[in-house]
Amino acid sequence: MLVSSLFARLLDGYETYILFVVLTPALRDMLDAAQLPELSQYAGLILAAIVLGRAIGGLLAGIAADYIGRKRTLLLSFLLYVVSALLSGVSPGWRSLAVFRLLTGASLGGGLALGATLIAESWPAAARAKGQSVMQSAFGLGAMLAAGGWLVLEPFGGPALWRWPLFLGIIPTLVLLVYTHRYVPESKRWLQKHAQRKQRGRQQLPTTPATEEEMLASRFTMAALFSIPQLRRQMLLCMTMSLGTVVGYWAVSSWIPAYVESVMLSGAGVSASRWGGIAGLAYGCGSIPGYLVAGWLADTLGRRGMLASYFAGSILSTQAMYVWSHEPLALVVSAALHGFFTQGQFVWFAIYPPELFPTAVRASALSAIFNSARFLSLFGPLFAGVLITRLGGYSTTAVLFSLIYLVALCAVPFLPETKGNPLPA
Repeated sequence: MLVSSLFARLLDGYETYILFVVLTPALRDMLDAAQLPELSQYAGLILAAIVLGRAIGGLLAGIAADYIGRKRTLLLSFLLYVVSALLSGVSPGWRSLAVFRLLTGASLGGGLALGATLIAESWPAAARAKGQSVMQSAFGLGAMLAAGGWLVLEPFGGPALWRWPLFLGIIPTLVLLVYTHRYVPESKRWLQKHAQRKQRGRQQLPTTPATEEEMLASRFTMAALFSIPQLRRQMLLCMTMSLGTVVGYWAVSSWIPAYVESVMLSGAGVSASRWGGIAGLAYGCGSIPGYLVAGWLADTLGRRGMLASYFAGSILSTQAMYVWSHEPLALVVSAALHGFFTQGQFVWFAIYPPELFPTAVRASALSAIFNSARFLSLFGPLFAGVLITRLGGYSTTAVLFSLIYLVALCAVPFLPETKGNPLPA
């Protein structure tokens, strides 16, 4: 179970960051000379496409996991990834690349919700937060593999070089698909609730469910989440925090390689694109301790203390990355610090929502919280790409969008502390 969840997050991290490091070379290969001055706007469109794909795929995967099972949904996600990754690597132009990356995003969108739900429902309470941190750290490892792999390949040059990294996840995914099918068991908690839902469906139902339990069993999962007042309040507050985490990442952090490349265009001895790859690798390196420390902080400071620490740190690390750093070493160190806070904070999606919502709607709740922000965050790359062009640089745009972390921070005090509480039935 942990192996499949880890690989799903590793693949997600790899596919997310490999697009960041190959997007500029890919667009230089595909665009006409007259289109190159607007390269950042085309990049924004492609980034928005993959965000939209992740939002749609993630939302559908979460709902499917509550109805057809966590394992079966994971298998379907792996299969869709294999097809879409192959198509992405043979894309003839930027429009087809955007469409195929949308499909790739859809295949990976449910990875966090599925993996977090499986671990939450199978691990003991004392180890749950740390287990989620380990799972999420695989995303950082995947990003590191993407950045490191590009550093190895980039010196070989060639206009079509960017295509090869898009193929690399296909074979291991096929292996994991077979492994998951044969060896990963379905969640026992889901099997019990599924049996109850089927039994409830065979009964004569009243017009209005009499209890919360009956409502969860009889209503569509999304309707139930927003019909029960306590769950609705928790959903809205978590969605506010999700907006900070996801929009902040796509509108601020996704531009790090391009920003460092723009700063280092006159770099001595090392190409500007190579500096972008180094910064991307540093960002991935910083994210891994960020993931792992989050689980420890959640058990030490509590869930709300962990959230507040990461949101505040993200505001400061954005300043360090885009305003205070100008030399190569400072940029690389700042990228690692930025990765620690802005990427490490994603662990809260895996730790916190499973402890707030019952089994019957757990995957749907997690996917709705995460992916509602994805639907809005697709405007982040679009607007950021335009603002970067209009404002003449990355720094002002990044600082402007980093204020979203302040909005997320304001939601933290209004949520319950779940440290030490049993998982809702």
